[in-house]
Amino acid sequence: MTSTCDVLIVGGGPSGLAGAIELRKRGIGHVVVADREPAGGGIPRHSDHIGYGIRDLHRLMTGPQYARHYVALAEQAGVELRTETFVTGWETPTKLLSSSPGGLDEIQVGAVVLATGCRERPRSARLVPGSRPAGVFTTGSLQQFVHLYGLPVGRRALIVGTEHVSFSAVRTLAKAGTSVVGMVTDHPADQTYRSLRLATAGLRRVPVWTGQRVVALHGRKRLEAVELMDLATGSVRRVECDTVIFTGNWIPDNELAHIGGLLIDPKTKGPWIDSAGRTSLQGVFAAGNLLHAAETADLAALCGREVAQNVTAYLRSGLWPGKAPVSIECESPVSWVSPNALRPPSDVVHDRFILRVERVLERPVLEARQSGNVLWSKRYPRLRPGLPIHVPAEWARSISDAGGPVRFVVA
Repeated sequence: MTSTCDVLIVGGGPSGLAGAIELRKRGIGHVVVADREPAGGGIPRHSDHIGYGIRDLHRLMTGPQYARHYVALAEQAGVELRTETFVTGWETPTKLLSSSPGGLDEIQVGAVVLATGCRERPRSARLVPGSRPAGVFTTGSLQQFVHLYGLPVGRRALIVGTEHVSFSAVRTLAKAGTSVVGMVTDHPADQTYRSLRLATAGLRRVPVWTGQRVVALHGRKRLEAVELMDLATGSVRRVECDTVIFTGNWIPDNELAHIGGLLIDPKTKGPWIDSAGRTSLQGVFAAGNLLHAAETADLAALCGREVAQNVTAYLRSGLWPGKAPVSIECESPVSWVSPNALRPPSDVVHDRFILRVERVLERPVLEARQSGNVLWSKRYPRLRPGLPIHVPAEWARSISDAGGPVRFVVA
């Protein structure tokens, strides 16, 4: 089977659906969103807690409400949503292969937007040794067990990680009737906002153990205990529990980008993009948490809208920049920055740069420099891994296309 469309968006989460809606508003005729799940909406479908929609929809919703709302908006806008559809490969940058219950398909497109999001690293990717019992989850699998299928989880759980999603797991476990014995991170401080910490772990008196790492899991058929090592002293203790939740530690869902031969940024691990969301292949764009794992759903949706503007411009002009862009780079302890390049002076489409740091920093000064010149500078009271740093992009209009790369550094 062969089909055609103006734009194929791979991924039906917030960024993919918001981008599709924006494309239809801008007059793009046939927009297809392909998603491998049985329903559109992405991760919010099974994130049954409040906090969605503030910045993009200007209202407060639960995850499932937010997902249903975006699916409804997409349908009203005339977007074709193909669920249970796997985009499996590329013939060319504008001809993709897909598989669905209806069979195999070759899709000829005018442009592609990759919006495949990100996922948590499971235990295997974190190289945690020990036995392989039941009772080991990521936050995503936990939420599906509890919110989608109503399945039991366990009685006593340890949460590995202290990011936003880690604290939301406290609520999910409470709904499942599972007590939380503690939360553990190898950083010296948690990586969330005080309000969220107090509303979850604080409210339920869950201890947060910093500067410690899980070094082994023990159990036969079912998890029985974990070993925690104090990173300062090297001492190891045993914590009895029958469930462990590995949270956060995100990685972009980048397999399709790899298969397509897109240039991958070595630090974000997502596709290299310029400030307009263009990848290294003509006609292929990327958006959302595939680029910056993991921002909140509303910011991913806003990214999808921004990229849709440039997809529209490309479809109408057919123009793709040939000039080499100015590289946007970073130096340790800044771990990554997105977007990765910019073509001055008129190519500032994203309204912000998003950065992360690799360790806790007290009162750092963050700077953007080009050829020894400081283009932007700000002192922060504290920066923490896992928490995004949003740098407004207005200063980027002063970047020189002959001045070499721009580097974000800690002064």
